Amino acid sequence: MTTKPRPAASLTAPLYRLYERRLLRQLDPDRLPRHIGIILDGHRRYARAEGLETYSHSYRSGMRRFEDFLGWAAELPIPSITAWVLSTENLARPAEQIEPYFNTLIEMFGRLPERANRLGFQLKVMGSLDLLPADLVKAAKHAVETSRSASSDSRKVTVAMGYGGRQEIVDACRDLVDELLGSGMPPEELAEHVDVTGIAAHLYEPDQPDADLIIRTSGESRLSGFLLWQAAYAEYAFVDVFWPAFRRVDFLRALRDYAAADRRFGR
Repeated sequence: MTTKPRPAASLTAPLYRLYERRLLRQLDPDRLPRHIGIILDGHRRYARAEGLETYSHSYRSGMRRFEDFLGWAAELPIPSITAWVLSTENLARPAEQIEPYFNTLIEMFGRLPERANRLGFQLKVMGSLDLLPADLVKAAKHAVETSRSASSDSRKVTVAMGYGGRQEIVDACRDLVDELLGSGMPPEELAEHVDVTGIAAHLYEPDQPDADLIIRTSGESRLSGFLLWQAAYAEYAFVDVFWPAFRRVDFLRALRDYAAADRRFGR
């Protein structure tokens, strides 16, 4: 059995640029999402599919692609992005798989402040950072501090690592109860004050709007716990390509489909 060779990148690139420009013209700025959540999935499968010697190569390609993604998003009026780079479940992977990924994230945080500031993004980090290696947490916090030169009304990019959506809701409920008890509320009155507004105010990033669009790469069609509270009425785009191979045209297609959706918010 024979297969046709893939067209050379030099031949297909001009066609994709034309297609990208066409997609951009079709996008209505008033129908773009205010908050995009993106799940960077498929690094290890990409490495196996491409015959890479180690996962480190695909991890680095994936983080560089994330930086590219920020550049694509900066061209559009999208005020908030949350990128899930590491789940709490990922932490159970063997050391030979997870430790190179930690190192790759540290490298990325070293580059990210300059990139974020240049593009007009304020950088944030959320998740159970206490579960992560100290050098990774130090790199992430330093990146956040360094990126604070962005103006207060700048767009925001939040990196979620050591993150789980269920744990975020549990933590929000605990914080709300602690606040109510601290205000002197009798324990027997707590239940009637634990409501949607109170929980939402104690999420990891309470100032973010709810997610309008969730993009997941690698062909998996599930949330896996990402932004469970915030994505209640989000639209979803499940893209077949692995994250390191994610292209600008894939992003624009997801935006086109989102803009065409009839969003009813449960009505």
